[in-house]
Amino acid sequence: MPSLGRLHLITDTRPGRDPLAVLRAALAVARAELVVQVRVTDDTTDRAAYDLARRVVAACAPYGATCLVNDRLHVALAVGAAGGHVGADDLPVAAARRLLGPAATLGATARSPGTAADAVAAGASYLGVGPCHATDTKTGLPDPIGPAGVRAVATAVAVPVIAIGGVTAATVPALRAAGAYGVAVVGALSAAADPGRATAELLGALTC
Repeated sequence: MPSLGRLHLITDTRPGRDPLAVLRAALAVARAELVVQVRVTDDTTDRAAYDLARRVVAACAPYGATCLVNDRLHVALAVGAAGGHVGADDLPVAAARRLLGPAATLGATARSPGTAADAVAAGASYLGVGPCHATDTKTGLPDPIGPAGVRAVATAVAVPVIAIGGVTAATVPALRAAGAYGVAVVGALSAAADPGRATAELLGALTC
């Protein structure tokens, strides 16, 4: 399994967003340190998800960046992505691991030490933990767990913990201090006036 980058960009496919433009700006700065998680809205067709994921894989390749597909693992397989990420309402982690195979990168969502340990035992390569802070990029989320919640999960597992939910460059140091290996962002890049500069600021906070 390839090493995991510390900065995860989750595609923002809401109306008015240009996920590929944001991706290109982030790749130019982060290069192989970037992990791109292709996430689409529930009403997106498989064909549209496939087309976006295929373009993301192609954009990542020259930089050695990693492309994962959230939720729709058949799309991940179809486009030759490095793996996928499953949430609580998606395929169980063990089933996802069987589908993707032993060499794929497989992320799983967790917010408590118990569910985190279960996900790792079932085959998760890393954990997306949160929401850490309030966010409006996804509806129906539970209350934020803050750095303390990240710490509780990070101390319970031996795989990388990726903090997600309302993450900004300013909040990264506290999350890293709590044990997060890296962070996943949506709005911090997709809503930035200069996504390239925002990428550099996030990377700086992750590596200082």
